[in-house]
Amino acid sequence: MKKIIDKLYQQHNLSKEEWIALFDNRTPELEAYLFALARKVTAKTYGNKIFIRGLIEFSNYCKNDCFYCGIRHSNKNLSHYRLSEEEILNCCEIGYASGYRTFVLQGGEDPYFTRERMVHIIKDIHANYPDCAITLSIGERSFLDYQAFFDAGADRYLLRHETFLDSHYQKLHPQAMSSANRKECLFNLKKIGYQTGSGFMVGSPYQTNENLAEDMLFIKKLSPEMVGIGPYISHKDTPFHEMPSGSVSKTLFILGLLRLMMPTLLIPSTTALGALDKDGRLLGIKCGANVLMQNITPQSARINYTLYENKDRAGDADNTMNNPLFTELLNDGYKITTTRGDALVSEGEEKNV
Repeated sequence: MKKIIDKLYQQHNLSKEEWIALFDNRTPELEAYLFALARKVTAKTYGNKIFIRGLIEFSNYCKNDCFYCGIRHSNKNLSHYRLSEEEILNCCEIGYASGYRTFVLQGGEDPYFTRERMVHIIKDIHANYPDCAITLSIGERSFLDYQAFFDAGADRYLLRHETFLDSHYQKLHPQAMSSANRKECLFNLKKIGYQTGSGFMVGSPYQTNENLAEDMLFIKKLSPEMVGIGPYISHKDTPFHEMPSGSVSKTLFILGLLRLMMPTLLIPSTTALGALDKDGRLLGIKCGANVLMQNITPQSARINYTLYENKDRAGDADNTMNNPLFTELLNDGYKITTTRGDALVSEGEEKNV
């Protein structure tokens, strides 16, 4: 298996069969070998920089009924909220004062936030903080919506493909949703010029190693600037409430593989890792991740943005520069970088949009 890891390190590509072989034959020894190479590649490409983002979870309304998600439309136990534009701008003000130069606006697919409302919000943030990047994570929208948001000043867009194969996608989503539309949205984002992020859950219900191999092949084809992966986490108020959560160790393994496959990726150490393991986000950085998202949403709203359970364990609530996670990373020789932290298009060259 080390030969396959070496091939990935040298050629940045594998066949479907080779991906499956790695997933089928993962061992602690192979993981250690991989993580050492992943750290080497990350250091060569980005040095010791860890990029930070201010996360604003501005609405937990969602029109969709994804079977795994805690803010699904049919969850009647959820206390709903929407932040006003004034509240969103206040989050940015607090985040900017703390040193953040990227704001991530994340929410469910909330029909209230029309194209016009989102454009107004984006323009206001851009006008008040012109040196900051604006990232959106608000799901599937039309090409015209994406174009309007980009023209208004949005730089990046996060939209996980969740799983490549249609047959698996349909096991996780209602019939009204389609894998084909999700992929079309991602290619539209790339066409418009966004720094585009995709990703998937590790250990989602009915997932096989063949599914994961197809996910890796799709990411290579899409060539996004960012990839976010995290373990699937079961939620009590979903149809999958009895399904087991995913594995932290397998997620870390795939994170390291992503770093070898695409060395310039921006890879967050996700809150889902922290939700399953108190050291999960620290481990993610040590396995090849280089982005941390800290939550700058008001506490009164944040507690209801429950995509999955145990989110409060993630360690993302303290957005100051001296929070315990940042301090531990500094002690380990990393540098918390208060810049936009754009993706690299080639070694040493930032892709500024």
